[in-house]
Amino acid sequence: MNKFLMLVLSVVIFTSISASAAIYKGQREFVRNCVSCHKAGQSYIATKRKMEWKSYTRAKGKRLKEIHLSSEKAKKSHKYFESKKFSKNTRHLEDFLLEYAKDSGNVPACN
Repeated sequence: MNKFLMLVLSVVIFTSISASAAIYKGQREFVRNCVSCHKAGQSYIATKRKMEWKSYTRAKGKRLKEIHLSSEKAKKSHKYFESKKFSKNTRHLEDFLLEYAKDSGNVPACN
């Protein structure tokens, strides 16, 4: 009985960890898809507070998507924002943006 309980508990813990968003995945998305337009790179993230980033990424990034799709300057990114990849990875991108927001006190490391 004890072994069974430990097995169930470990499965629950490992599945909940893998289901959550990952900051490094959000950073990868940002570098691959955002740096080309936002030349300031990761320092651009520190221009907005956590609440601002939350409002942009709410509802699978609906507002962020609308801003980019309505902008002629962001024409290069239209394909990305219309893809399933964006809606799938929005939670990772949100975690990354919140981690390094202006009011977070964190500074991204150079990798």
